[in-house]
Amino acid sequence: MTASRIQLRRRRQLIDATLSAIDEVGLQDATIMEIARRADVSTGIISHYFKDKNGLLEATMRDITYQLRDAVLSRLQALPGADAETRLLAIVAGNFDELQTSSAAMKAWLAFWSSSLHHPLLFRLQRASNKRLLSTIIHEFKKELPVEQARLAGYGLTAMIDGLWLRGALSGEPFDVAKAKIITAAFIQQQLTRP
Repeated sequence: MTASRIQLRRRRQLIDATLSAIDEVGLQDATIMEIARRADVSTGIISHYFKDKNGLLEATMRDITYQLRDAVLSRLQALPGADAETRLLAIVAGNFDELQTSSAAMKAWLAFWSSSLHHPLLFRLQRASNKRLLSTIIHEFKKELPVEQARLAGYGLTAMIDGLWLRGALSGEPFDVAKAKIITAAFIQQQLTRP
C-alpha cells in the first residue's frame, strides 16, 4: 500500500473516530485522547495529521459537508432535463440522505453549528455549505418562477429543510425521512403552483 493510501485511510479512521466520539459523548468530551483511543492510535498521530483538535474538527466538518454536497449532486446529475419540481425533490432527498440523518452525523452537525459561532473557520465552512444549498434551490425555482418569487421560495425551502432536520435531530428518535419528504414536497408544489 502506498504512503498516500495509508495517509488517506488513517485520516478516514480519525474522522470516523471523531464522529463516533461526538455521537457517544458529545463534542466537549470528544477529547484528543478519547478520539485517539477510539481510533487505536497515539495522540501524536492526530497531531501529525491535523495539528490539534480544531484541525480534526475542521476536517470532520469538511467531510460531512462534502458528503452532503455529493449526495445532492449525484441525485441532480442523474436527472438531466428533469423539471424543477423533480430536481427540487432530489435536493431534498440529498439533504435527508442516510449519511446525513445517521445519529453520528446529526449530532456532529449540531455540534458544528454551535461551535461555528465561536470558531471562524468552522463558521466559514458552515456559511459556504448554507450558501451552496440556497443558491442550488433558488436556481431550480428560477426555472419556473420570477426571480424574487424564486428567492423567497428558496429561502422558505432551505429554512424548511433545516427546521425539519433540526427538529428531527433534537427529537431523540430516528429521523423520519418519509415525513420530511412529504412536508417539503407539499411546500414545493405549493410554490410552483402559486399564481
